[in-house]
Amino acid sequence: MDLTAQTNLLLARRSELSDALVDIADKLDDPMPKDWEDRASERQGDEVLEALGNAELEELRRIDAALQRIEDGSYGTCAKCGDPIAEDRLRAVPTAALCRACA
Repeated sequence: MDLTAQTNLLLARRSELSDALVDIADKLDDPMPKDWEDRASERQGDEVLEALGNAELEELRRIDAALQRIEDGSYGTCAKCGDPIAEDRLRAVPTAALCRACA
């Protein structure tokens, strides 16, 4: 497994997520419209943005954990059973901390 390529892939995705989270935070900080119907619609949109932001934050945490595993040399080893994680799985899910059997 080419760890440099995996690191670059994870860092690129991390950058995308960080930018998206900044955009979400900016949109959530926009002032609410004065019209009641517009405000209700805006609130629904904010709820969707918050859910999206939470999902992106969780992915960011998984990326940071994967980068830490690369740094400490445990990347590609199942955190539960200690067996190697298949390279196909790591290519498909670069943040995988568990082998297919343990997941």
